[in-house]
Amino acid sequence: MLLQGELSVYEPRGQYQLIVKAIELQGVGALQLAFERLKQKLAAEGLFAPERKRPLPRFPRCVGVVTSPTGAALRDVLHVCERRDPALRFILAPCRVQGEAAAAEIAAAIGRLSELADRLKLDVILVTRGGGSLEDLWPFNEESVARAVAASRLPVVSAVGHEIDFTICDFVADVRAATPSAAAEILTEGVCASRQFVEEAPLRLAALARARLDRAGQNLAELAGRLTRAHPRRRLNEHWQRLDDLLASLMRAARTGLDARRFRWQAVRSAWQRVRPGLALDRQRNGLQQLQLRLVQAARRGFDDRAHRLALLGERLRLLSPAQVLARGYSITRDAATGRVIRAAGEVTAGQRLRTRLASGEITSVAEPDQGS
Repeated sequence: MLLQGELSVYEPRGQYQLIVKAIELQGVGALQLAFERLKQKLAAEGLFAPERKRPLPRFPRCVGVVTSPTGAALRDVLHVCERRDPALRFILAPCRVQGEAAAAEIAAAIGRLSELADRLKLDVILVTRGGGSLEDLWPFNEESVARAVAASRLPVVSAVGHEIDFTICDFVADVRAATPSAAAEILTEGVCASRQFVEEAPLRLAALARARLDRAGQNLAELAGRLTRAHPRRRLNEHWQRLDDLLASLMRAARTGLDARRFRWQAVRSAWQRVRPGLALDRQRNGLQQLQLRLVQAARRGFDDRAHRLALLGERLRLLSPAQVLARGYSITRDAATGRVIRAAGEVTAGQRLRTRLASGEITSVAEPDQGS
């Protein structure tokens, strides 16, 4: 603490008195006061606002590091990243992280990395150093460093000191890490998570494949059943069966009628034989022969009519069958990969492989872009 005032002497007793006119904090107290003042100033400007925070890339490929090339923080970061993501590249912008000129060097290093981000293919900037006292960490509490972090074109990760240490740089940065090692874990979190995803992918793919095959098997069984029920051959068989039933009924009716007439004829013949009516018997015999002939003709006409109806039904089924449609010059075009039927030109994309079924054989083709469009 620095006091300002006047010194007086009480001569009778020889005592000195200090009349204090101003008190000024020195050392840690002064730094803490300056920290709070700058924090309030930057907060009022919105530099700490959550909506300013930018998300880190999930899979960074190159990280710009602002730190001392001889500090332990750099070794900690490299050690963790080498274990978790060996492919991650680092570009060091060396600077002092302690002392009077450190703040200017830190701000300049952040500015250089931001300007060269595209050329260097940087994805994120890491500002870091190890632990220390408030005086040691003070360069990261300077306004110039805070302004450089806020102006950076890339997301900035701040990892200064230990977990209990907070700096102005931490508040302005997009992400604050408790330690340099924690910052390295944050930068490689996406890669490690994706590595676990890849390791578990075969099990998930196998389960999905089994479920897909089960569904496809069920769909195939349902389609096979529907095809069997709707197949023209089944309908044709049903018609043939119906024709057989009708023919059997006709033959039974014919035999029944013939048996009845034969029985009557035999009865009449027996009666006439007893009285020997030769002429009447001949007439009855001729009549019976005519009836028999008419019966046979009627049965034949009924059979011919039903055969004709059956032929008409068979012809209608033949004309309605897909094979007959193909025989008339039509074709069916499907997607070669999925088997889906193409019904409109708009469903086809350039380079798509197609399979066209004709009346005889199939043609495989590749769609070309419409030259007139």
